[in-house]
Amino acid sequence: MPRIELAPVDYLILLIYTAFVIGIGFALKRYMKSSDDFFLSGRALPAWVTGLAFLSANLGAQEMMGMAASGAKYGIATAHFYWVGAVPAMIFVGVFMMPFYYGSRARSVPEYLKLRFDEKTRGFNALSFAAMTVFSSGISLYAMGLLMTVLLGWDFNACILICAVIVLVYITFGGLTSAIYNEVLQFFLIVAGFLPLALLGLENVGGWNGLTARLATVSTERGFAPGAFTQLWGTMGEASTNPLGVEWFGTLMGLGFVLSFGYWCTDFLVVQRAMAADSMLAARRTPLIAAVPKMIFPFLVILPGMIAIALTQTSGPGGFALPAKPDGTLNYDMTIPMMLGHYFPSGMLGLGLTALMASFMSGMAGNVTAFNSVWTYDIYQAYIRPKESDAHYLWMGRAATVGGIAASVAAAYLATQFNNIMDFLQLVFAFVNAPLFATFLLGMFWKRATGHGAFFGLVSGTAAAALHHGLSLPAGSAAGIKGGWLGALTTYPSEMAQNFWTAIYAWTLCFVITILVSLATRAPREDDLRGLVYSLTEKQSDAGLAWYQKPATLGLLILAAVAGLNILFW
Repeated sequence: MPRIELAPVDYLILLIYTAFVIGIGFALKRYMKSSDDFFLSGRALPAWVTGLAFLSANLGAQEMMGMAASGAKYGIATAHFYWVGAVPAMIFVGVFMMPFYYGSRARSVPEYLKLRFDEKTRGFNALSFAAMTVFSSGISLYAMGLLMTVLLGWDFNACILICAVIVLVYITFGGLTSAIYNEVLQFFLIVAGFLPLALLGLENVGGWNGLTARLATVSTERGFAPGAFTQLWGTMGEASTNPLGVEWFGTLMGLGFVLSFGYWCTDFLVVQRAMAADSMLAARRTPLIAAVPKMIFPFLVILPGMIAIALTQTSGPGGFALPAKPDGTLNYDMTIPMMLGHYFPSGMLGLGLTALMASFMSGMAGNVTAFNSVWTYDIYQAYIRPKESDAHYLWMGRAATVGGIAASVAAAYLATQFNNIMDFLQLVFAFVNAPLFATFLLGMFWKRATGHGAFFGLVSGTAAAALHHGLSLPAGSAAGIKGGWLGALTTYPSEMAQNFWTAIYAWTLCFVITILVSLATRAPREDDLRGLVYSLTEKQSDAGLAWYQKPATLGLLILAAVAGLNILFW
């Protein structure tokens, strides 16, 4: 694979960006006077800042490189992760769930679980969430190390170490505020770096019509209908008729309901950004502001992947082709690096690499700030040192940042066993977020749900995910981290199909067990649930607000827009 030589101007752009993000951390250090400042930015940020941060925290390297890789592997069906698997859930969390999170004054999602249920439910979620953030952060590290190694020929281990140290410095000094302001900067860098790539690639293949024609050939060569790579729903009648390997029910239930709502509604990584807002209204508008650019990102991220596989299969202009892994499968994770090297000249290449580095920084920093908050508040303060001073917990937050990044470095090496890091990420979400969403759904809207029910439901749901994963395998995979370690009773067409059904089983069992155990145990007192359950919480009044400030009105408009996109690309 040809290496790319960076010009001095490219190195200059990378160095300026690195210096800037570290500088933000140093500049904010003097404002980190309490644990509330460090972990929640003192709840003092405006909605537009938290809104862009809410989105950018999800735009890690695994999102940018992984979604482009999925675009090459699965085609436009990858847009389901945005138009079905993100935007509706973002609207729901803004309109319905933020009043619980922000109004309860909980400092984290596990702490809300303690208030609503009990200590053991909080502890189980805190441990599982901490593990998930470490894996997610490790995926970001792996993606950046892979980029620098393959594209530039740099040492993989050195790349991981340098990138980890950069994030360590600016989070340790500036806390969540440093992460959020850098995420706002990174949002604009990502757009500036990826928009030219999508436009140049689309022009190269002859516009949308040219791309459709090329992908029709790709589709038929792989045994699918001609429109399988360019139709959202048209080929999803059966799992075998589309590259994603999932039928419409698995997509709607596994992705659109369980994984989507499980992530956006319960993952402290993104919820933490909204909780840093300066008012309840700002907190509710945060995910709605983020949902607008989220609708557009498929054109920036998925489209380059579709172009890459179209050029690879047709020996495209300039000899572009995705590289193969040692086992002969295409290395889809190299989609964005290869496209950058193919289309961008010096200067533009530096901007593109900086955009990728920005996505890595935002994704990893988001996971690290969520990890240090949950570790400090929900594990260390709750079970190890419960009666220390605020200054002590501020110190522990910084120490947890170091520990979280060290663990992320170890997790980075597990990601090397997947040819699409988004497959790995969704597997992690299926284990943690899928059962947790069932717990939240019942806890917020059914006042009869008990702490015993929530705890045993979470444990059962996680066990169901492990059991299903251990008894199933994606086609062509060997038993191991991809499943089948208990015996492959079921074979799925793809890793993503397996992930969707793992999530469905985990959510369903958690939902059922929570109900059964709750009915068999003593109901909680209603006075203890005020402000924590929908029927016992004072509803937010939007009277006197302009239409564009009302969360419900904004949510309906955004939902109509995303429905239009689904119809347009049906």
